[in-house]
Amino acid sequence: MSSPVLLCVLRGIDAFRALGAALEGWTRGRDRLSTGHCLPQALMALTPEVTFRQAILFFTEADLVTGKARFYCLYYPQLWEHTKLTQICFSPLVAENWRCQAESLFSYLQAGAQVLCTVLLIKPGVWSRRLPRILRDLHLQKFSVVGMKHLDLEAAAASALVPGEVQQDPAAVEAHCTYLTSGTALVLCLQRPNAVKKLMDLLGPEDPQLAQALDPSLWRAQYGTSTVQNGFYGSRSYPMAVRDVKLFFPEGLCCAQCQTVQEQEV
Repeated sequence: MSSPVLLCVLRGIDAFRALGAALEGWTRGRDRLSTGHCLPQALMALTPEVTFRQAILFFTEADLVTGKARFYCLYYPQLWEHTKLTQICFSPLVAENWRCQAESLFSYLQAGAQVLCTVLLIKPGVWSRRLPRILRDLHLQKFSVVGMKHLDLEAAAASALVPGEVQQDPAAVEAHCTYLTSGTALVLCLQRPNAVKKLMDLLGPEDPQLAQALDPSLWRAQYGTSTVQNGFYGSRSYPMAVRDVKLFFPEGLCCAQCQTVQEQEV
């Protein structure tokens, strides 16, 4: 008789790449583990379509729900320390009233890309010269502008926009904040399906030189001159986008209320 297998459904930002990288590191570490810590073989679906087909083979819609509760059947530090994936799994202890409030994974997959809001801040010295071209390009990328304001950033707001990788460098933080508060910035709230990732793909890396090497059409390659004066700030994740919308548009947005906007009380 063959050994039983463990089936897991995982959800996370850029989940296929993140899980693939984690499994690769997990496999490389197998040889360094003692025989007492032997790891099983692991396989993963490589596309959303395959994921959906495999999920319906093994789970019912009632089984696949998301929420704050997590039930882990198996834990390997070598896998989970490399990625931030939220597990979606079944537990017989989950009460029916909690199930009714949880998000249906099948409904989520069938709905396709959700209409989301994200924030684009055009840094001082850029928007006053290039705004018509920027707005045209946003329109071509099917973004809707649902909020716009120009403002002089205060130090606290500027520090919240400093990239996380330089937060531990006081000199770099000061350089970013000094530039962001040196003039008027233009803040746009943008809406479209999969808005956060689409905007990040449009902007490119924080370093304009790296952006130029990757693709000269990236916005930071076109408008940036340094990692500080790189033209734009964009919300890097959906939680950051929600934070940024509430920070810069506390009065609300001029867009049709979609489900995600209502859920986040924007």
